[in-house]
Amino acid sequence: MAPVVHIDVRWLLRQHEAALPDQPHISDFSALVAAVARHRVDPPRLGVDPDASWRAAALLHTLLLLRPLPSLNVRFACAVAIAYMHASGEGLDSPYGELVELCKDLITGKKDVFGAADVIRSQRV
Repeated sequence: MAPVVHIDVRWLLRQHEAALPDQPHISDFSALVAAVARHRVDPPRLGVDPDASWRAAALLHTLLLLRPLPSLNVRFACAVAIAYMHASGEGLDSPYGELVELCKDLITGKKDVFGAADVIRSQRV
């Protein structure tokens, strides 16, 4: 089993700088704190093992719904999820546009964090 990667707010700030240089500043640091706390929950619910895909989905879902930036939250959340999977030793091979569609489903409530984890799990390499 791969080691668990726990990130912190500084890691998220580095991802923000890498993904969105010279773009909107963080307008709500509490959203970053919430994302960090949520991805550490073990187990997220009975019978669910918090693998890297679930942790990436928790980061994605939290950042999408809490919107720490004044704009470009979808881009930031996607970049964080991809970077988290990479940091965990796994990559994502998401067909073009599917990650953005997943974001739309999360924002509208069509999918939850567990559904997002299943999608990410199915796309990992």
